[in-house]
Amino acid sequence: MLFSQFSLSAPLLKALPTSITEPSRIQQLAIPAILAGQDVLALAQTGSGKTYAYGLPILQNINQQGLSGLCAVVVVPTRELAVQVTQNLIPFASALNLQLDVVCGGEAIELQIERLRTPAHLIVATPGRLLALIQQGLITCSNVQSVVLDEADRLLDMGFINDINAIIAAMPIGQRLLFSATMPIALNELATQLLSKKSVRIEAQALNSTVDDIAQILYLVNKGSKAQALIQLIMLNQWSHVLVFVNAKDEADSLCKKLLKAGITAAALHGDKEQTLRSQTLALFKNKQLNVLVATDVLARGIHIDALPVVVNMTLPAQAAVYVHRIGRTARAELSGVAVSLVSHSEIDYLEAIRALTAQSLTLNELSGFAVTDKPVSDSSKRAPRDKQANRRTASKRSISDFSKRKPTR
Repeated sequence: MLFSQFSLSAPLLKALPTSITEPSRIQQLAIPAILAGQDVLALAQTGSGKTYAYGLPILQNINQQGLSGLCAVVVVPTRELAVQVTQNLIPFASALNLQLDVVCGGEAIELQIERLRTPAHLIVATPGRLLALIQQGLITCSNVQSVVLDEADRLLDMGFINDINAIIAAMPIGQRLLFSATMPIALNELATQLLSKKSVRIEAQALNSTVDDIAQILYLVNKGSKAQALIQLIMLNQWSHVLVFVNAKDEADSLCKKLLKAGITAAALHGDKEQTLRSQTLALFKNKQLNVLVATDVLARGIHIDALPVVVNMTLPAQAAVYVHRIGRTARAELSGVAVSLVSHSEIDYLEAIRALTAQSLTLNELSGFAVTDKPVSDSSKRAPRDKQANRRTASKRSISDFSKRKPTR
């Protein structure tokens, strides 16, 4: 199948990158439905081409109908993803002489207000900043015909449901498009609430599945051996471009120090970093001036690297759906990739949840040179509830003087 079979305008077709020769599965299914004005719930893996799947038909509809003012809004979970989506769609908007803008946290709102003096036809935004501008009357929604929730499952995971409901309430009745890699219960409830009864449900692959071209390798290692295990894997395999996921900001910084000490160029990407520094770090990684980028999940949402060969889970995520998103950073656009996970005994419950969600066995392997000596976690090894309560009472004391009030015993 060819893009020319979609009834897309000549300028849009001409603006397509030369590397794209035919539409992906999600594009084949979604573009005709969106062009026809239907509501869509689309389940598509990360890296499957969903931005073009909704962006091309929305821009085409705006252009054909000769609409003015703000006509469409794309809501995404993070500013990095907002920037990525905007960069992907700018060539197509320019080809049709349409105005596109991005509004998100991390940039001074005054700058965004100044830009909005020139009305945009399409805005890509994070929920909090978009809602703030709507409530201040700086974004007028009366002509909006299409609203897209991109990575809708992550929007819900990150607690944006109230903002989403407020944004939708400010919009006139129109087309609603939900794109997601997974289908949690909360998203099913949101879809039932937002989409019309005649909406189209599109599954570009098996529900909650991972990309076939990703080789998933899992190693059982001691929790305290993970950093050295990662260093060995990088050196033995001569990996030069690796995205590493961690669950916490302090993990990212600590791991970076160990990688740098081992002579591996690395940098951390997380929410405590200044926006300018984050942008610079991401640019260095994209240009392959960094071997390793260590990132938390929130900051990694907008990372799109062409032909990124390796993704590593330094720690498994607590939410199984996040695993699908993480490893989807590799094997994009029908390329192959490797996803390595370093799993300790304390993460077995997380692994079982991932196995259940993806319906894959995900066998744990031994890593040469890293014998596992940690003991499996059992119910008897977990701390009793009363001990946890005692810890909380101790932690609540405000200063050393609180401890000194007790009379010493002899």
